[in-house]
Amino acid sequence: MTTDHTPMWKDLGLNIEAHDALLSVLGQAYGDIYLAQKKRPENMGYFDFVMSEVHGQRIQELVDARAEGRKVIGCYCVFVPEEITLAAEAVHVGLCSGADFAMDEVEKYLPRNTCALIKSSMGFKLAKVCPYLECSDLVVGENTCDGKKKAYETLSTMMDNLYVMDLPQVKSAEGKALLKAEFIRYKEAVEALTGKTIDVAALKKGIAIVNDKRKAMARLAALRQGTVLPISGLDALIANQVFFYDDPVRFTASVNALCDELEKRIAEKISVIPEGTPRILVSGCPMAVPNWKLPAIIETSGAVIVAEESCVGERGCRNLTDDSSDDLDGLIDALVDRYLAIDCAIFTPNTERTDHIKELAKASKADGVIQYTLNFCQPYALEAMPIEKELEEGGLPTLRIETDYSQEDMGQLQTRVEAFVELLK
Repeated sequence: MTTDHTPMWKDLGLNIEAHDALLSVLGQAYGDIYLAQKKRPENMGYFDFVMSEVHGQRIQELVDARAEGRKVIGCYCVFVPEEITLAAEAVHVGLCSGADFAMDEVEKYLPRNTCALIKSSMGFKLAKVCPYLECSDLVVGENTCDGKKKAYETLSTMMDNLYVMDLPQVKSAEGKALLKAEFIRYKEAVEALTGKTIDVAALKKGIAIVNDKRKAMARLAALRQGTVLPISGLDALIANQVFFYDDPVRFTASVNALCDELEKRIAEKISVIPEGTPRILVSGCPMAVPNWKLPAIIETSGAVIVAEESCVGERGCRNLTDDSSDDLDGLIDALVDRYLAIDCAIFTPNTERTDHIKELAKASKADGVIQYTLNFCQPYALEAMPIEKELEEGGLPTLRIETDYSQEDMGQLQTRVEAFVELLK
């Protein structure tokens, strides 16, 4: 960072000492993992800058937006409709955390055998190290897994601006009705927060902004499917992670500029990998910043990641919202249809997810699939076993990985991944 943002962080109530420690670890890890790569596209410089200022310039933008009367809404899940947030001229940011912090304090509130993502989110609140969380006017949780819904009960005792959205578990007429009712309730909550009425024109504008952002990410994903691979999986992951933090219009323009460069690289046959490098599809739990452990291991073990079937990845960006309706109820229905198509492991049955993994593996020319599950994440852990069986029966090698945010199992993971890569070779 070129600017000292300490006064801003103090005004937000951050624990400066703990926050400095977090930024130090984040900066070191980013340098070691990302900046050490070779043949990186020049336009990755934008994403490097965003990461260097992820708690600096971007937070200043949020503080300035609040000073202008806009509201900041922080969300833990891709089921929260950003289109509705933007329709009220509010700012939508992601809050998921990808590092262990204040675990001794967290385990006074949550069981030890709680998934790392939930514990990390709680730890960032208890330690006061997340400026996104501290400057959010509304924090939106969602009842996906049982761990989250019970953790939100505890988190609600620590903040007075937590809003929890209910979600269906079955993709039925009743499930669709529940999601529609929740989206209408969220719309009303956003209107009350911002003092703005969301009409057809406003919602269409929000839908257009988010559709454009998802189109840019779909374009990036498609450019990773050829035999000439113009970008590493690590760099593509950073774009997927910045998707949740950056200004959406600026982000879309930056991704498209990156894609322009990648198209030129493909035409000139500039690849970041040698011919014959095993291609990996990573499937499963989301990877929030700075959870780069497994991708870094994969790409230093002689393989490359060509797709992510994840909320921080293709699952979160897939599908657009139909904006053809000219009435508000029709647009809400279109949002419900788009979000109900997400094949999160909370749904039962969830055969669409297995089918899509197979389709994505074929499109991305993956040689194998690594299923990534956070310890104690029951939905994804339980789905991993039948998915593995079906993929391998179809001739697609699969490796199941269960881990957390610690570095203690690095050696074991390295050994297992390297063995899997050798198998693919």
